[in-house]
Amino acid sequence: MPPLEHASVRNRLLATLSPDDFDRLQPGLMAIVLDMREMLISAQRAIEHVYFVETGVVSIIADQSDGRIEIGLIGPEGVVGTPILLGADRSPHSAMVQAEGTALRLPASALRAAMDASPSLREILGRYVQTMMVQIGQTAYANADLTIEGRLARWILMTQDRLEQDELPLTHEFLSIMLGVRRPGVTTAIHGLEGFGMIRARRGQITVLDREKLLDLAGDAYGSAEAEYRRLILGAPDYRATSSASGAAPS
Repeated sequence: MPPLEHASVRNRLLATLSPDDFDRLQPGLMAIVLDMREMLISAQRAIEHVYFVETGVVSIIADQSDGRIEIGLIGPEGVVGTPILLGADRSPHSAMVQAEGTALRLPASALRAAMDASPSLREILGRYVQTMMVQIGQTAYANADLTIEGRLARWILMTQDRLEQDELPLTHEFLSIMLGVRRPGVTTAIHGLEGFGMIRARRGQITVLDREKLLDLAGDAYGSAEAEYRRLILGAPDYRATSSASGAAPS
C-alpha cells in the first residue's frame, strides 16, 4: 500500500498535527474497519493500540455491578486510548464501537515514543485530553440534572455531530447503556421526543427532525465540550454550540 498522506486523513486530530509530528506517527498507522459492538479496549487490560477514528462512533463505557453506562463518546474528532496519552497503560473503562466505521490504528508504543520525541505532539494530545475531561464532566452534570429526555437529546446531538448525518444507528440497547436506564425508560423517552417532533424512531435507527428543539432540551449540558474542542484543537474561540450538525467534529 502507498504511504498514508497527511492531506488524506479524515481524523481531525491527526489533521491538525504539524507535518513533522504526523511523520512521526505515519509509519505505524494502519487503516482498519470498526465493526459494530467491537471492543477496542477492555477494562483493566493493557492497551496495545490507540485508534484515530475516521468514521463511526466509539463509546467509552464504565462497567458497574448493575450494568453498563456510557461516560464518553469519540468520533472523527478524537482518539480512543487516552490513558496512553497520560502515561498509563490501562483503564477501568472499556471502549466499544457504537456505530461502525473506520479508524487508523497505531501501536501504543509508537505513540509513546513520538510523544517523548515531540513536545508539540504531547501538547496537542494533552489539549485533547482536556476536551474529553470536559465532556465527561458534562455527562456527570447531565446525569444529575437532566430528565431522561434531556439526556437522550444530548446524546443524539453528540452522535449526530460525529456521524454528520441525520440518520443515526441508535438501538434501544445502546441508548440504555448511554443513558444508564432500563429499556422501558428509553422507550418512554424516545416517544416523548417523537411526540414533540424532534426525532423519528424506527427499529435500530433514529432520524433527527429538529436539531434546534433538541438543543433547547439538552440545555447547558451540551455545548461546553464542543466549544472547548474548537478552542483548544481548532483555534475557534467564537464557536457557538447552536451551529449546524457538526458541533464536536466540524469540517
